[in-house]
Amino acid sequence: MAVSKNKSYALLSYSSLLMSLLFAYSALVQLNDPDWYFWLPLYSGAFVVNLFKLSKRSTALNQVANMSLIGGFLLYIKVVVEDWMNGIAGFWSIDMRERVVREKIGSALVFLSMLLHLKLTHLPKQSKKETTHQPFPLIETGMALLAAGSYGLSIYVLAFVNKEEMIFS
Repeated sequence: MAVSKNKSYALLSYSSLLMSLLFAYSALVQLNDPDWYFWLPLYSGAFVVNLFKLSKRSTALNQVANMSLIGGFLLYIKVVVEDWMNGIAGFWSIDMRERVVREKIGSALVFLSMLLHLKLTHLPKQSKKETTHQPFPLIETGMALLAAGSYGLSIYVLAFVNKEEMIFS
């Protein structure tokens, strides 16, 4: 089945746009967080990369993506170690009432999103006339699954998690 380049980019573009909106919201809610200086740059970088990466190939965006990838990984390790040292929720916990679980999932989403965008950067450029195959089905599917999972989790938290029971410290 022949897939045009425009159609093959459509799902990736929409997924990246959705992720950029999620990261923009995540950056905004960090403004009243005690450790905002970790999370605001992380989510802001992920926002910028997801918003502009598909339309532009630039060294500056690649550097932001690399820094966000490293930052997401380091903050993920920080949160996992903090959770382990204090015995808060457990490594496999998805109890969204716990701050460390929310931070662990947020940093993992940034890490995975940046990983997919950087993987896309390293693919060879396709000829504009070449429409016989989709050059990046795993990246496109991965970004779509990431967007669907993150929005599903966000809807779950907003709809079903009691805000009074959430732990912010």
